[in-house]
Amino acid sequence: MRCYMKSLPKNKIANIYGIAILLLILSAVLGVLLGASGISLTDMLSSLVKGDIESPEVKILLYVRLPRILSGLICGAALAVSGAVVQGVLANKLASPSIIGVNAGAGLAVILCSAFGMIGGWSLSAFAFIGAFLTVMLVSIAAKKWGASRGTVILMGVALNALLGAISDTVITFNPDVSVMSNDFKIGDFSSVTYAELIPAAVIVLITFLVLITLSNELDVLTLGDENAKGLGMNTSLMRVVFLLMSALLAGAAVSVCGLLSFVGLLVPHAVRRMAVTESKHLIPLCALFGAGFVAVCDTLARVVFAPYELPVGIIMAFLGAPFFIFILIRGKGGHRNA
Repeated sequence: MRCYMKSLPKNKIANIYGIAILLLILSAVLGVLLGASGISLTDMLSSLVKGDIESPEVKILLYVRLPRILSGLICGAALAVSGAVVQGVLANKLASPSIIGVNAGAGLAVILCSAFGMIGGWSLSAFAFIGAFLTVMLVSIAAKKWGASRGTVILMGVALNALLGAISDTVITFNPDVSVMSNDFKIGDFSSVTYAELIPAAVIVLITFLVLITLSNELDVLTLGDENAKGLGMNTSLMRVVFLLMSALLAGAAVSVCGLLSFVGLLVPHAVRRMAVTESKHLIPLCALFGAGFVAVCDTLARVVFAPYELPVGIIMAFLGAPFFIFILIRGKGGHRNA
């Protein structure tokens, strides 16, 4: 099954890839170089070459900056691609994991996981995926069953966000020992990421990304609408579930590491599409590259702008994302124009 969509000239798409890769490399380098401690990369590498693994410089590099920059890259890529997939499946450019409640569903599952004493590793990622998947399926089924408009889907997501947040707060009220749902987790933060949390999420994100790349043509067909997709021989119900499952895997893995980081899945896919990138075989990898670089840069800013004080990266995202969401909401009249 093939879907022929308008393609960009090869030189233009190559330039866009070049910009995305440059942003990724620059963000990673800055993330390693800059920090509130003021220790330079030269000092870190010097201690590392000497084999002084117990030195403060090496510990900061290996256990603070490196896991933090890796988690920013991985979570940024996961949330951006998850947003692109959700927007394609729901045919709504205003949809994103944070807006329609997917992140909140994953967050509630993480709280419940923590309440039962499972606070890291594969169990955390698995619970986050289950919460994200149930939420996105609920929104999708409700929208299809009741024939909800695109604007209504967003309002449903906002209401679901509030409901899931209230349930999360209730659990915390009756179980104050659930420390995972701190303010940093609610906002989104990388300051306490460990390799034990990062590795399972990274594996899930990588595998899911590779599967999505192989299914990129099917995603293009699905975005044409149910009637057109069925005319091309697609089982739309099955493929919709498959893509929502992939989106939930990505969002759940990211939430298990960084918390309820907002707006990445809205900002990045919208920006990439503004570059006239519509084919999923390019949209997905470009969203991953730009999403990774964007989140890593924002996290570095959150660390150094107010040093020695540090902001959760979610605050930076909210300052950028909320005005952008309002702008495209007004410009697109609730998502109906050019959706």
